[in-house]
Amino acid sequence: MAVSFRDPAGALLSYEGRILRLVNKQGEGDINAALASQALRGFVDSGHVVKAWPLAQEGMRELLGDARLADLVNNNQVSMVVEHERIPFQSFPYEWPPEMLHRAARLTLDLGEAMLAEGRGLKDATPYNVLFRGPKPVFVDWLSFEPRDPADSTWLPYAQFARTFLLPLLVNKHFGLQLGPLLLQKRDGLEPEEVYRLSGWAKRLRLPFLTLATIPTHLGAKQGSDTTIYQRKTEENVEKARFILEQQFKRLRRLLKRVEPDAASASAWADYMGAKQHFTDEYLQRKEAFVKSALEEFKPEKVLDIGCNTGYFSGVAARAGARVVAIDQDPIVVGSVWRMAEAENLDVLPLVVDITRPSPGVGWRNEECLPFLDRARHQSDAVMMLAVIHHMLVSERIPLPEILELAAELTENILIIEFVGTDDPMFQRITRGREHLYAYLTREFFELNAHQHFNVLRSQEIEPSRRWIYLLQRK
Repeated sequence: MAVSFRDPAGALLSYEGRILRLVNKQGEGDINAALASQALRGFVDSGHVVKAWPLAQEGMRELLGDARLADLVNNNQVSMVVEHERIPFQSFPYEWPPEMLHRAARLTLDLGEAMLAEGRGLKDATPYNVLFRGPKPVFVDWLSFEPRDPADSTWLPYAQFARTFLLPLLVNKHFGLQLGPLLLQKRDGLEPEEVYRLSGWAKRLRLPFLTLATIPTHLGAKQGSDTTIYQRKTEENVEKARFILEQQFKRLRRLLKRVEPDAASASAWADYMGAKQHFTDEYLQRKEAFVKSALEEFKPEKVLDIGCNTGYFSGVAARAGARVVAIDQDPIVVGSVWRMAEAENLDVLPLVVDITRPSPGVGWRNEECLPFLDRARHQSDAVMMLAVIHHMLVSERIPLPEILELAAELTENILIIEFVGTDDPMFQRITRGREHLYAYLTREFFELNAHQHFNVLRSQEIEPSRRWIYLLQRK
């Protein structure tokens, strides 16, 4: 039973497959008003805000029958419980490519602006309030909505939005800093002073650095410990306050546009399936036919594509009706997968995860954000490991038995896996003349180890004497 406790108005917990929000008296009025909001109803209907419903008394009594929950309710002075629909796979900002962080930022502004007409607003603006259902961002924090003083012209989350969305996107776009390590270490994002120090004078005086880093840095130095800058600013004219807020949102949208990720970023693997591909068209056709046949036979509902590259086979699985989680260590190719999934409305969730160094547990006691493997184990009917295990074997020195054991932990049923021989040009490229160290790596050795966890249903040669593809079923 995992519990999130950062909001003073309530706690969120996962309980027997259900997502429950325990709300105290402080948050009860706000969440009831949010549940009744017509503006939010439109976002719920479009799938951009998670569905939520308060539990009736009978449901509450049922929960209180569990002593653990009863203690939580009593200790937190819970006055109501709201249940949320469960998003199929939980992901975190440090696992997103820049495109997904940018899209989550846009949704946050959409919500903040839409609520103005109802006299409500967002009390925080952090990417941790957003999950993704496939390529679509979904806002999940119903306690983030609060009433707004109509005469108040301040959006207090402005600085948080800049720290957690705009500044990380800025340094990624202009300095190539990867978001994963940055957001993994800095839950609250970047301070303007940090970006200012990274920038030379030429950048400091140009937009958007001037607005996001230079001016805030100099203002911060002048204001020092003055806390009045965080106080709400009340206008005599309600319409004037509304106008000022609308201009703030327009300014944030312009800044967000300036830090939008480039679609044509270069990567060693971005053209792997393109004009510079390292294989023949016949190889790709045979491989695709094998994968399609396996998907048609077993009809998996959930697929994990490990080492997805540009997402070609993730798309094949999604078009066959599966919900796909696609992972790769390269943020650029993962960004291209997100663009494909969004453009084609495919149920593909692309994440920047290196399976040899997966995301760890993060937060208080390493339990607020669970490790990737804890979220992924036994969550898929099928796992695909296509053209990836030779990289794990050589580049990361992961023994083949370990790779197959992990695959067996990740799939509930089948594994579609590609075996690459030592005489393959890509294998020789990554061994850099040391392929003799892998002389043991034969098909016989692969099959012997596969039999420890799987039954071999069928195999096919897809590149003469070099590459074979296998359909395995977990024992």
